[in-house]
Amino acid sequence: MSCCSHCRDAESLFDQRDARRRLARYRARGPEGTTRLLVEAMRAAGVGDASVLDIGGGVGVVHHELLRAGAASAIDVDASSAYLAAARREATARGHAARVTYLHGDFVARAPQLAPADIVALDRVVCCYPDMPALVGAAAARAGRLLGLVYPRDDWWVRAGVRLVNVGFALQRSAFRVFCHPTAAVEAELRRAGLRQR
Repeated sequence: MSCCSHCRDAESLFDQRDARRRLARYRARGPEGTTRLLVEAMRAAGVGDASVLDIGGGVGVVHHELLRAGAASAIDVDASSAYLAAARREATARGHAARVTYLHGDFVARAPQLAPADIVALDRVVCCYPDMPALVGAAAARAGRLLGLVYPRDDWWVRAGVRLVNVGFALQRSAFRVFCHPTAAVEAELRRAGLRQR
């Protein structure tokens, strides 16, 4: 499966109904689970006046929270137009729409036109992209100060779960697939880009 076709499949999977549900949950509960941990880690590292690149930002939880914590601006690149519309509505509701740029499409394809940002976030995006080295490499190349990632570790039970999820997609006749890229391979890409783990 090519990355372009994968992004087209993401457009149909992450639709308006899903975006409404996720945005309502965010409004009611704030960031949850690993997203909350990612946001907390980034805030602890310092986000004041930072530029943010939110890759596959969904309804915008990460960049909304970082802008609220003092980041200066954000760019959100997502393959789902429904998610971008929901994130844009939330930015307007929160009063920071003028500080966010929303771009639709495949981040890897768009990356050459994007300037580096102080903070780059990949919150549960690595598992949704077939070409991990291209995605992580392009993200790392644009991280001026900090790159935050949330992705599944390749434990046996996670791999088994991913296989089950993909069987479900196949039964639904969806071409979308999720991935459990080897943790060592992800970490190797980050080291190759000159990043070190915090």
